[in-house]
Amino acid sequence: MVWQLPSQRVQDLIRQCAQIVLNPRPDWLDEFDSAVLAASPTIASDPELAAAVVRSNHANLFFWGSANVRDPGAPVPPNTGPEPLSIARELVRRGVSEFPLDAYRVGEGVAWRRLMEIAFELTSDPAELHEMLDVCSQSISAFVDATLAGIAAQIDLERDDLTRGTHAERRETVALLLEGAPIPRQRAEARLGHSLTGTHTAAVIWSEDSAGDLSGLDRAAEAFGQACGDPRPLSVLASTATRWVWATGGADIQPGLQALTHELDGVRIAVGPTADGLDGFRRSHFDAITTQQMMARLHSTQQIARFADVELVALITAEPDRAAEFVSHNLGALETADNELRETVRIFVNEQCNASRAAARLYLHRNTLLRRLARADELLPRPLAENSVAVAVALDVLRWHGNRTG
Repeated sequence: MVWQLPSQRVQDLIRQCAQIVLNPRPDWLDEFDSAVLAASPTIASDPELAAAVVRSNHANLFFWGSANVRDPGAPVPPNTGPEPLSIARELVRRGVSEFPLDAYRVGEGVAWRRLMEIAFELTSDPAELHEMLDVCSQSISAFVDATLAGIAAQIDLERDDLTRGTHAERRETVALLLEGAPIPRQRAEARLGHSLTGTHTAAVIWSEDSAGDLSGLDRAAEAFGQACGDPRPLSVLASTATRWVWATGGADIQPGLQALTHELDGVRIAVGPTADGLDGFRRSHFDAITTQQMMARLHSTQQIARFADVELVALITAEPDRAAEFVSHNLGALETADNELRETVRIFVNEQCNASRAAARLYLHRNTLLRRLARADELLPRPLAENSVAVAVALDVLRWHGNRTG
C-alpha cells in the first residue's frame, strides 16, 4: 500500500501523542500489563515468560512512540530488538508450538484505547481527530503485524537451532517421562545420565531476568543437589532462565541452600516433595511446578518455597477472588494490621496454640505474647480459639502474597 503522510497539523498532534506514550503513568502500565497477562493464563502462570512478555510489550510501546516522535505519521518498521525476539526463544524452549497472539492483540487493544483518550485530550476538531485516529490505527496495526511476523520467523530459527543440539534429546526424554510415555527406563537413564530408581526431589530454579547473569542458576542447581546429597543432579534447560532439576535423596534446604540464594540475587527455587521411583520423579516435578505457579500468582518475593509448606496455600489461591474473600472473611481487621502482630498469631497457631513455645520461638516474654494475642482477638471477626485453623491458613496466604504489606 502507498503510505500518505498526514497534514502538518496532524503530524504535530501525533508527535505530542507519542511523547505522552513515551512517559506513561505507572497505573497505565499496570492496567496494560494486567490485561495482557489476563488474556493468557498459561503465560501469566510462568513468571519468566510473563516477565518476558511484559518487557516485550513495554519495548513495543517505546519503539512505536520513539518512531513517531522522530517522524510522526510515517510507517513504523517492525521491532526486531532483543525483547520481542527473546519471546521466540522462550516459547521454543518450552515446547510451545503455537505463538500466543492473544497477549499481543490484547495489548494492542489496550494501547489503542489509551491513544484515543490522548487524542481527544489534544484536540476537539472532528476533522483533525478523524485524520489522526485513521493514521494511528493503520500505523499501530501495521507495526504489530510486522513485529509478530518477525517473532514468528525467529521461532522457526530457534526451533532449527534447538533440534540440532544435545539439549533437544534431554528435553525430549524428560517430556516423554513426564507425559508417562512408554519409554524404556534403561534408555531414558542412558540419555539423561541419571538414575530413575530410588528417591527423587525435584526443583524448578529460575530467574525472572532472562537478560541478566544466568550463571547463578547452575550454581543453585549444584547447591540443590548437594543439599540432597547428590553431587550430580539432573539439570535440564527448560528455557533461557529456567532449570528443571532432579536430585536423588531428600532436600534439606536449610541452611546451605538458603544462604546461597541470598548471594544469588534474583534466583528463585520451588522444591517438590521427595518421592520414590519414576512416579516420584514425575510427581515431585509437577508439585514443584505448582509451587512455582503459586509464587508467580501471588507475586511472592520469597526466594525459596517447598511444596510441603505451601500445598494448602496453592490450593486455596488457585481462584484468586475466592482466596481474597476467604482471607477477608476470616481475618477481618487483622488483615491490614502490622506484620508483627500477624506473624505472632501465625506462629502461635503453628505451635498448637502453646503460648510458652510460641514466645520462645518469637523471642518474646510470655506476657508480651498474650497482649498481642488479645489485640488480635479484638481485630478478628471471631475469637482465635474458635477459628484458629482458618486464621492460620489465611495468614499463610498473606505471608506468601508479595503485594501484601503490614
